[in-house]
Amino acid sequence: MQTVFSHMGKRFCARLFGVVMMLFAVPLEASQPEVVETLDIAPVWSGHPVDFCLLTKAPHQFVAFYDEHRQWTVAQRRLEEKSWTFTRLPITTGWDSHNYLTMALDDEGYLHLTGDMHCVPLYYYRSEKPYDARSLRRIDRMVGEQESRTTYPKFFRGPQGDLIFMYRDGSSGDGNQIFNRYDLASQTWMRLLDRPLTDGEGLRNAYFSGPVMGPDGYFHLSWVWRESPDASTNHDLSYARSKDLRRWETAAGKALSLPIRLNDGALVDAVPVEGGMINGNHRIGFDAQGRVILSYHKHDNKGNTQPWNARWDKGEWRFFQITDWPWRWEFSGGGSLQFGIQLGPVQAEADGTLTQSFRHAEFGGGTWRLDPESLKAVGKISRRDTPSGLGKIEGVFPELAMRTKGDDGASPIPSSRYLIRWETLSANRDQPRPKPWPEPSMLRLYLIKKP
Repeated sequence: MQTVFSHMGKRFCARLFGVVMMLFAVPLEASQPEVVETLDIAPVWSGHPVDFCLLTKAPHQFVAFYDEHRQWTVAQRRLEEKSWTFTRLPITTGWDSHNYLTMALDDEGYLHLTGDMHCVPLYYYRSEKPYDARSLRRIDRMVGEQESRTTYPKFFRGPQGDLIFMYRDGSSGDGNQIFNRYDLASQTWMRLLDRPLTDGEGLRNAYFSGPVMGPDGYFHLSWVWRESPDASTNHDLSYARSKDLRRWETAAGKALSLPIRLNDGALVDAVPVEGGMINGNHRIGFDAQGRVILSYHKHDNKGNTQPWNARWDKGEWRFFQITDWPWRWEFSGGGSLQFGIQLGPVQAEADGTLTQSFRHAEFGGGTWRLDPESLKAVGKISRRDTPSGLGKIEGVFPELAMRTKGDDGASPIPSSRYLIRWETLSANRDQPRPKPWPEPSMLRLYLIKKP
C-alpha cells in the first residue's frame, strides 16, 4: 500500500508542477505560423520512425524518404510545379530508427545522398547531372578507409564554404569520429583531418552535438562518452571549439591534440555512468552576449532527473539547474529509445531574453522563458513553431504520432519555411513489430509563413 501511495503521490506532484508552470505562461508573440501551401508527396512507411530529408535550393526541391515499401526514394520538383518526379533506389531499410537519410548539394549543383547506416558499410550516392536526382549513382567509397562500420552521417559547410561529411566509424562504445572534405574540382573526397577527431581507445565512443557555428566565428562541438551499447553508460559531458575544423581547443583557448581522448582536458561536467545523461539529447546554444551554453540532463542530489545548462563565463563553466521536477527517468539497454525528456538549445530573442524549448513525459512541453542570469525556468511563453492543425492525427491505427522534419535548405520566399510531415508508430528499440502494421501515411509538404 505504501508503494502505491508513493507512486500516486509522485504523479500528483508531477501534475501539480505542470499546472504551476502553466500559470506562469506569458505571450511572447501575438501571431501564430500559418500554412500557405500544402502538397502531397507520397505514401510512406508508418511502422517505425526514421528521419527523412527535405532540401530546397531555389528553384529546385528534393525530398529523400522511405516509401510505403521502405524503399529509398527521392522526390524532386521545381518550386513552381505541383507534381513530383520520383527516383527509387535499390535499397530497402529494416526496422532500425537510426537509419535516417540525409542529402546535400555541392556548389555545382550535384546531389549527394547517404543514410540507412548503423554500423554497416557506407551507402553513398551522387548525381551525374546537376540538380537531377534521376542521375543518382552509387559510389562504393568516399576515401576507402574506415568506411565499413558507418553511422550518423552528416553533411555541413566548413569555414570556407566547402562541403564536409562527418560520420562515426565503429560501434556504440567503440568508435571514432571522422571528417571528410569534398574537392569540387576533382569531384573526390579526402580526409579533412589526418586522424580521427576523437578516440575512444577501444573502450568507448563519443556522441556529438554540432558542430554549430556560433556568433563568435567558432565552430562549437559538444559530446558525451559512452562505454557500451547500454544507454545508461553515458558519462562526462565534453566540449571543444575550432575556427577551421582542423585545430581544436578548449573553451579557455587551450589547444587539444588530436584525436581527443577522455582525459585530454575537454571535460565540462563529470557526470558519472548511470548519472542520468544520455546521448542524442545535449544541445549547443548561445545567450544574448554570445556566450556558449550547453544543455543536457542528469540526476540531481535527490535522484530526480533535471535539465541543466552549462555556460562558459569568466574563464570557467558555470552550471545551472533549470527545474525542480519531482521525477526520475530510468533508462538502459540498446536500440532507439523513447525519450522521457527532450531539450532544445538556449536561444536569445530579439529583445535579449532567453528561451528554450522542451518536452517531458509527465509535464508536457512548450518553451521556457529563462532568467538570463540563473538560467532557471521562470515561466512558459505562448509560442507555436508549427500551425496547430498539423498535430491532428489522420491515421486510425492506435498510437500513431506526427513526425516532422525541417528544411536543410531555405525557402526563397521571405518570412517562410518548408516542412514535411508524416505519421508513424514510436521507436521500438530497433526491433521488428508483429503484424498488423499501420497503413502507410501521407508524406506531405507544407509552406509555412512565419509569424
